Amino acid sequence: MISNYVGLVDPAALGLPVTAFVRVRLDGQDDRHLAAFEKEVAGFPEVMECYLMTGESDYQLRVLVASLAAFEDFLRQKLTRIAGVSQVVSSFALRPVVYRTALPVDKTDA
Repeated sequence: MISNYVGLVDPAALGLPVTAFVRVRLDGQDDRHLAAFEKEVAGFPEVMECYLMTGESDYQLRVLVASLAAFEDFLRQKLTRIAGVSQVVSSFALRPVVYRTALPVDKTDA
C-alpha cells in the first residue's frame, strides 16, 4: 500500500547539513508521559524521524539543522523543555554510508 509520494532533496542543498541522532529518556514511561512527549516532538520541524525504542532510551530522533548552534537552540529551547525529559544523548553523523528509501521487497515474489 502506498501511503505517500515525495521528492527526495539533499538536506545540505537546503541549508540543513547537520544530522543529529538523539536518544531521549523520560522520567516516566506510562501512557500519559509517552503521549505528551510524542505530541510535542511531532510539532518540531527539525525532527525528521522519531521512534519509540526498547533498551536504555525511550526514544530515538533523527534531527536536521543548519549548524551546531541551531542544534543547541533546538536542544535548549525545545527538546529539554518538554515535561518529563530526564536525559538526552546526542551523536552527530559525519557522513551517510547507506541511505535507502526503497523497501527491501523481493521482486521475485511480486
